[in-house]
Amino acid sequence: MSAPTAAKSASDETTDLSKQYDTPLGLAHTTMQALKDRIKLHYDLASDYYLNLWGEHIHHGYWPTAASKATDTKETAQLNLIRLLLSISALSKEFYPAGDDDGTTTTTTTTTTVTPTPTASEPPLRVLDVGCGVGGTSRHLASTLGASVTGITISGKQVQIARRLSKAASSSPSSSSEAGTGTSSNLEKGEHQGDVIPVGSSGGQARFLELDAEKMGEYFSSSGGFDVVWVSEALSHFPDKTRFFWDAARLLDAGREKGEGGKSKGSGRLVVADWFRAEGLGEGEFERDIKPIEDGMLLPPLCTQQAYVDMARAAGLELLGGPKDISKDVSKTWDISWSLVQNPSLWAFAFSQGRDGIAFLQAFRAMRRGYANGSFRYAVMAFVKP
Repeated sequence: MSAPTAAKSASDETTDLSKQYDTPLGLAHTTMQALKDRIKLHYDLASDYYLNLWGEHIHHGYWPTAASKATDTKETAQLNLIRLLLSISALSKEFYPAGDDDGTTTTTTTTTTVTPTPTASEPPLRVLDVGCGVGGTSRHLASTLGASVTGITISGKQVQIARRLSKAASSSPSSSSEAGTGTSSNLEKGEHQGDVIPVGSSGGQARFLELDAEKMGEYFSSSGGFDVVWVSEALSHFPDKTRFFWDAARLLDAGREKGEGGKSKGSGRLVVADWFRAEGLGEGEFERDIKPIEDGMLLPPLCTQQAYVDMARAAGLELLGGPKDISKDVSKTWDISWSLVQNPSLWAFAFSQGRDGIAFLQAFRAMRRGYANGSFRYAVMAFVKP
C-alpha cells in the first residue's frame, strides 16, 4: 500500500478532552482468555452508554450514495446495513419487494416490507444472532422476517437490556400468549430455554442468552440447528475464528422446503459483516494504524477478508455473496461517533474504568485514521451450506 501524506488530516483530529486523557495505544494483549474477560467487562460496563449514544443497533451505518451521505441519519444508515446483509445473503429476495433489496435506501422515508406469516407448513426462519449486543438486529429480523431469533452475547448486561427493550417493543399483550404455540421452532425445543418474547405482528420471536460464542457449537448441538447464523461486527473479537466457522457450519441446517409447490427455501446461510486489515500492509502501516485499533478496541489480531473466505471454505461452506468492501460507505460512522463522545462526563467515566476505558475512546481516532489511510477495511459477505 502507498504511504499516506504527511499532512495531518481530519482523521487525526484531537480535542481538548482527548488531549487531557491522552493514552499511548498499540500495546499487545497478554493472553486471549484475559482479552475475553476484558471484552465481557467492557460491554457489561459500557452498554448503557452505547445505547444512549448510538441506539439499539450497535454497529456501523451504511451510506452508499452521495444522497444518503447527505441526508440519512445514523439510524437509517444502520438499517441500510442490515438490508445490505439481507441482500448479499439472498434472504431479502424472499422477503422484501423488488427494488428494495440492495441496501441502498437513500432517504429517511419508511420502507414498506413484505413480512410473511409462518404457517404450519412453513416454519419460521431460525436465526442465530452471534454477538447480538442489545438485540437491535435480532428484533429487526424477528419483526420483518417473522423469524425465531436467538441472540447470544458474552455480556450479561447486554442480555438484560436486550430483554427489556424487546419486551417494551412487544406488539401487544396478546402476543405473549401466542409465543410458544402454533408452529414449533428451535426456541421452543430442548433444554436451552430463554425468555421467548414475541416481536412484531408476523409471528416473530426473540430470546437472548449470555453465552461465549466459542461455546455455541456445544451449547446448541441438540437444538435442531439454524437456517441462518448472523454475525455482525463480533467475529473480529473472537480469538479462535477457525472454530467459529466450523461451529457455524455444523449448526446450519442444509435447507428445507417451503411447502407450496415444493420450492426450496435454500440452504443454511452464514451472514458476516466485520472489520479487517487491508492486504499487503507494510510493518510501518500496521504499527501506525492497525495495532492501536487492536489495542483500544480489544481485538485479537485482525484478519484480511480473504482469510475469512478461506476459513469458511475449509469448514465446508461455499461463498454466496461478496466479499463486498464498503469501507468508504461506512467510515462516516466514526466521524459521528467522535463527535458524540465529546462529553466530559463520558471521558471521566472511562477514566474511572482504568486504561481500557480511555484507550477505547482514544481508539476512535485510530479507526478514523485507519479508514482514511485505507489500511483498515470493512466488508460484508455471505456463505451457504451446500
